[in-house]
Amino acid sequence: MWEVRIQSGSNIFRLLGFWYKGKIIILTNGFTKKSQKTPKNEILIAEQRKTDFLSRKGDNQ
Repeated sequence: MWEVRIQSGSNIFRLLGFWYKGKIIILTNGFTKKSQKTPKNEILIAEQRKTDFLSRKGDNQ
């Protein structure tokens, strides 16, 4: 799982996602926050969505 941080003024936007087949980035969720640490619930959401995506694609990457 990867996290991308984008800052716009005083706001920090974060996107979680993963690489699919080594060349496609699948973004699972995005959120805003001020602290450094990524909330565990956001990581769980991202992991669940990754599992769902891969099962629908028939992959177990």
